[in-house]
Amino acid sequence: MKNYLGNRKPRILSLFAGCGGMDLGAHWAGGKTVWANEFNQWACQTYAKNFPDVHLVSQSIEDIDLNKELPKKGEIDVILGGFPCQDFSMIWKRPGLHGTRGNLYTYFVDIVSRLQPLAFVAENVKGLVSANGGKAIKQIVADFESCGYEIFQSVYNFADYGAPQLRERVLLIGLRKDLNLTFTKPPRLFADEKNFKKLSLPKHISSRQALKDVEKVPFNNEHQKIKDSTRELLELIPPGGNFSSVPKDHPRYVKGMISHVYRRLDPSLPSTTIIAGGGGGTWGYHFKEPRPLTNRERARLFGFTDDFVFDGSITEVRRQIGNAVPPIGFKPVAEHLFNTLRGKVKE
Repeated sequence: MKNYLGNRKPRILSLFAGCGGMDLGAHWAGGKTVWANEFNQWACQTYAKNFPDVHLVSQSIEDIDLNKELPKKGEIDVILGGFPCQDFSMIWKRPGLHGTRGNLYTYFVDIVSRLQPLAFVAENVKGLVSANGGKAIKQIVADFESCGYEIFQSVYNFADYGAPQLRERVLLIGLRKDLNLTFTKPPRLFADEKNFKKLSLPKHISSRQALKDVEKVPFNNEHQKIKDSTRELLELIPPGGNFSSVPKDHPRYVKGMISHVYRRLDPSLPSTTIIAGGGGGTWGYHFKEPRPLTNRERARLFGFTDDFVFDGSITEVRRQIGNAVPPIGFKPVAEHLFNTLRGKVKE
């Protein structure tokens, strides 16, 4: 089979780069980001700190002069990006393609069309699959196909690939049609307690494993101040429980919440999905201590290494981490894609 990469590291262009979770996983897989774009000030500072050799364009993709700013056609092998997902999220009301942010993916499509990389990976929330009655993803896939790409769509649970977090995301992986390649979903590396023996795989990485000795890390490990009443509420909730664990006749009982509200980690299991925003009750809570997770603990649950330092306030860093692709979970996917481009994966 033909090797389309030769001996070089895959040259990556990163869109909607955030703090760089996807890029970090791709770098661990042997890739090299050469050009990136991100709009959020604090995410840009974090990205620049951790990827100092990457040319970072720190402005809205809507304002970039693509004719002047982009690398030349032939200089990029793979484009990565998690286009904004708020309008496709399953948690909030979803306007989808009709939302103010839902159409930012068209810039991704335009850049793929201009640069014609060997491949691209577009990441989004699982809710994209059902947004607008399924019409949103059909339109997005059709737009990418019109650029000359075969699209391989699948939902990935990154816990199956090494992240200590149950995080399901849809990946659209595009391979240029003239390459005549097929992308097969890489085999999972971990499994849940019900299936790991049957599949002869190790168990999902638990939050207890992920947070071992985390208190020793000096960066991004500040504790948030919470009210005594919140602490009392958390003490009523066992590890793995949420607001519904509080007895209904208790003065601290809260009603009508979403399942992730006042959710405490189960030390024997991966974390449930860590989110980027939301007010009190949505921060994610420690299994042993009645308190919110620190940002370093959140970062551990994504698989960021302890030397990856985030810039910004506690709230801003929480947002960066919650919006990220778990680098440890994306690494096997990136490796599989690079091996496919090198002709090392049997179809």
